[in-house]
Amino acid sequence: MTAAASPPEVLRAPLVVEFPFTRSLGPVQSAFLTGLRERVVLGVRTSDGRVMVPPVEYDPVTAAEIRDLVEVAPTGTVTTWAWNDRPRPRQPLATPFAWVLVRLDGADTALLHALDAPGPDAVRTGMRVRIRWAGQRTGAITDIACFEPHDGDPGPAEGAAPAPHDGAFADPVTGIVAEARLDYTYSPGRAQTAYINALAEHRTVGERCPSCHKVYVPPRGACPTCGVATTDRVEVGPAGTVTTFCIVNIKAKNLDIEVPYVYAHIALDGADLALHGRIAGIPYDQVRMGLRVEPVWTEGARHPDHYRPTGEPDADYDAYKELI
Repeated sequence: MTAAASPPEVLRAPLVVEFPFTRSLGPVQSAFLTGLRERVVLGVRTSDGRVMVPPVEYDPVTAAEIRDLVEVAPTGTVTTWAWNDRPRPRQPLATPFAWVLVRLDGADTALLHALDAPGPDAVRTGMRVRIRWAGQRTGAITDIACFEPHDGDPGPAEGAAPAPHDGAFADPVTGIVAEARLDYTYSPGRAQTAYINALAEHRTVGERCPSCHKVYVPPRGACPTCGVATTDRVEVGPAGTVTTFCIVNIKAKNLDIEVPYVYAHIALDGADLALHGRIAGIPYDQVRMGLRVEPVWTEGARHPDHYRPTGEPDADYDAYKELI
């Protein structure tokens, strides 16, 4: 009796996607963040009399620009919450905490932040909390280190109507850099695992739809047009045709490629879907639609480093126009 072959190992790898987003601040957001630096919480009054914290720049009812700033209290009430027992890197607290929506006294909307509490049993909707300010403040939402339970006597600002504020501070914050980051474990699945393993052997493998017979590279495991599984593997290329391209003039961080350079969509011979790759071995201003190219591999790489011209005549437009 022959033992059944074990299924191929499905690849997994940690991935990080991150980029800094730089934005300038208008008068409302500038006043709000500068106020946090000075331990002052500002909201904005809308046309229907509501006070929104955090403030917005345009009225959600009339869409008119609003700048009627008011100061609210640093205390408030939890309107809803969720316990976070496994804080991730760069979250407000390193120990388990609650994410809470807090309606500050004087506000009509809730602010999302962290609540420092010993456990989920210590958190409830309706509980009173107050801001714990960060020791060093720079004019960011992180100037609120977190919220903490507040069982003391009401302060003079609690329950009082929000006081008008002109939003004027010395050395106002005029811009911020928000660092967006997503880190996760990616598994490409059966189809793309086979595709990646083939690339390690300097081969490009796609999958053919049994219904429409299109060959997808990279394979997706199913045909997006017919909705059926694609299990028939087909080796394509290695050469292909540039269907369209762009010239990159801004140098990417941690990418050791001199600008300008060209990224292109390349339809490999035998494929019905174009993949993208960098074009080199030719001046950037000589790259063109229809250019015939081939992959260039580096030692130990799992994918082509770039594509270069093959020296063949350009492909006719009719041969690749459906793949643009």
